[in-house]
Amino acid sequence: MKNKILLLLPLLVVGTLLFSCGTNQTDQTPQVDVDAVRTEAVATYASSLTETLVAASTPSLSPTPLVVTETATAITTTVEPSPTTNPCFNLLYLDDVTIEDGTQMKPGEVFTKTWLVQNIGGCAWRAGFTFRHFGGDLMRGNIVTLTEAIPTGAKREISVQLVAPSGQNGAIISAWRMADENGNFFGDTLTVEIIVNDPNAPTATPAP
Repeated sequence: MKNKILLLLPLLVVGTLLFSCGTNQTDQTPQVDVDAVRTEAVATYASSLTETLVAASTPSLSPTPLVVTETATAITTTVEPSPTTNPCFNLLYLDDVTIEDGTQMKPGEVFTKTWLVQNIGGCAWRAGFTFRHFGGDLMRGNIVTLTEAIPTGAKREISVQLVAPSGQNGAIISAWRMADENGNFFGDTLTVEIIVNDPNAPTATPAP
């Protein structure tokens, strides 16, 4: 019995030493403050949320190009209509058939003036069209009325009977033109010019 007690004593001593070392190590381990850890974790999480919100709400600083649009000023111009080169009705003077310009005439002398003309319009001259006085001295001429149609491109002689005026000296001019049934003139103006020497015409008194 005594021998057993002696054998147990060393074991008890060793166990006591081991227990004492373990206790010392446990006592040396610092105690962790759970509340502090929780507070720090919450603060860290809140900080991460703040950084996320700031990053999300921060507008892009990329410069937006400024586009300048220039509005051109509209220039309005009035376009003049070009003259019609081939209207429906048109007459072209070709030649004097009788009574050349500058022909000497006696006062009261009757003569017939004839022109050669051509229909260069897009339409025929209808029967009922007239050849009438347009300007200058009438020379007692009368309206000439077409009795038949003159087709496009056709050439015709048009004549009017005139009388040399009395009481005038010098060049006398009479102008005539073709007109439709409504009296609208068209085509070239045809003229006749004669020279009259009337001894009974009053002499012009020169200005002082």
